[in-house]
Amino acid sequence: MAIDERWRVLGEASTLLNLEGIEFREYQFNIIKSVIEHGNTLVVLPTGLGKTIIGAGIIAHALSEGRKALFLAPTKPLAEQHYHSVSKLLSLEQEKIILLTGSIAKASRKAAESGSRVIIATPQTVANDLRDGMLSLDDFGAVIFDECHRAVGKYAYTYIANECMVRDILIVGLTASPGGKKERVNALVKALGIEHIEVRISTDRDVVKYVMPKNIHVIGVDLSPRIKQIANIIRPEINEALNGLHKLGLFHFNNFDNIPKGRLIELGNQIGRMPTNSYKYAAMFSYSKLLNLTHAYDLLVIEGIYPFSRYIESLYEKEKKSRTLESLLKSGNIITARNLATTALKGGEEHPKVMMVLDIMRKFKGQKVMLFAQYRSTIKMLVEYLNNNDFPARPFVGKKEGITQEQQKQTIEDFKAGKFSVLVASSIGEEGIDIPGVDIVMFYEAIPNEIRNIQRRGRTGRFASGDIYMLVANGTKDQVYLHVSRMRELKMLEVLDNIDRRLATERSVGAGNQGTLI
Repeated sequence: MAIDERWRVLGEASTLLNLEGIEFREYQFNIIKSVIEHGNTLVVLPTGLGKTIIGAGIIAHALSEGRKALFLAPTKPLAEQHYHSVSKLLSLEQEKIILLTGSIAKASRKAAESGSRVIIATPQTVANDLRDGMLSLDDFGAVIFDECHRAVGKYAYTYIANECMVRDILIVGLTASPGGKKERVNALVKALGIEHIEVRISTDRDVVKYVMPKNIHVIGVDLSPRIKQIANIIRPEINEALNGLHKLGLFHFNNFDNIPKGRLIELGNQIGRMPTNSYKYAAMFSYSKLLNLTHAYDLLVIEGIYPFSRYIESLYEKEKKSRTLESLLKSGNIITARNLATTALKGGEEHPKVMMVLDIMRKFKGQKVMLFAQYRSTIKMLVEYLNNNDFPARPFVGKKEGITQEQQKQTIEDFKAGKFSVLVASSIGEEGIDIPGVDIVMFYEAIPNEIRNIQRRGRTGRFASGDIYMLVANGTKDQVYLHVSRMRELKMLEVLDNIDRRLATERSVGAGNQGTLI
């Protein structure tokens, strides 16, 4: 298949693109044209719809103008993936396209950078080289920020973006999900100097035929009698801590199930700022107790008996314990709950969600499954249950668990090769890696973060239809988080539309003022 003649509209840039045999997709072409027309652009596109081709088109445009280009990806595996893809998509000598990561020695990086036209790199590596004076952006015409929703706070993306804006370099941010909060999206727009937003969703006219169907199944799971028994023992302890804070005039929630996690963190900061006195000690006592117990409770009812038990044991195992913790662990209710959990585990009892996972696996035996879970203890439990029930599984966790990127890479290669069928992943599996061919995605629990929800769902349905199973423990925060994430996703589209309208107005006003003498 020859290159589609419609690409020729891009002029000389089209001659630098190696698109022979690649299907022409109108939305990719339109987005590239829009970026060239409008300048710094945030591109929001569902996972699996070819953001890399859009990036390559922008790079080709910069090259056609005699400038260099930079393509940034947040992790080494993703940078390597983009390097191989971009190398194939550009009609450029191989030595002119280089991959830069922290694993490459400084001297080698400097020599490679000076002779390159296109750099694919991790942001921290580029930021370090810019600060050290090893790399200059003066000759660059475009910088692509993949997974650009990370461009907040002190992340290296923000430093690099600022360097680009000083030099008037074209910035393109690529993401499947920038977030649903207006403040966050505005911060992202400001950090990247965004002047225009291009959004596509799965139902858009020029996208819909390329989107594989995803069948979402939300499965409510009732708590077992044992979990309810242990939960009922812990509840009075939590309510006592809540009442202590209420009496001090610090907290006015009657039901701890309704306490937003952010509000709880905010309360801790508030108490920390209080002057040291008996009032502060009383507040800290109740707050510390509430924090530990609500976490333990949520682990029990949402994750399982093993994660709950492991957390309680970790409190007992601490060498240095505060007076609050010493008091808590001597509580008759906590001792009873601990013993009940130990007895239940010895008897083979666990959260009904685990049995549901096994039931779903039996339905899809032999297919590739990604199972997401929040906590290490939950991942350990799930891997053990799956392997014990003839579903070969391995954990996929991050550096905090002592796993190197090379080990992560090997796990993914073994998963692709079919050496095991279930990848039980923490948040590390949500973005920044290429895992094609996943048939089923399972959420062991609901999460309130819309970005992470979109990233998780994007792991299936890339090249064929996929199924998504979301397990929700009835009567718990699972149900709240499911609702919150849905609302935030809807809000995201509204926020993006409003901000893009504002940006268009600012462009219009700016253009109108260009000819005015003041």
